[in-house]
Amino acid sequence: MMFATKKAIRRAELRQIVPLSDSTIYDLEQRGEFPRRFYLTARCVVWDLTEIEEWIHQRRRASESSLIQRAPLPDVRQRKARPVRQ
Repeated sequence: MMFATKKAIRRAELRQIVPLSDSTIYDLEQRGEFPRRFYLTARCVVWDLTEIEEWIHQRRRASESSLIQRAPLPDVRQRKARPVRQ
């Protein structure tokens, strides 16, 4: 049986490619929005590099087509420190 995985990467390599926190990656995985990790051994989890690269390309396409909603800008008038003068 043949598998498509060419290279598996560990967490340190993943963090160099995808600049997200571990908790954000975990949340995305749980929602099905990020490639799932898999176990090589009882203590070693890895990700498929091909799946990670494809996810990045999908995110780029979604960003360029404005499918990703950006967070709203904060209302600076509500700041406690350094309030904006009107």
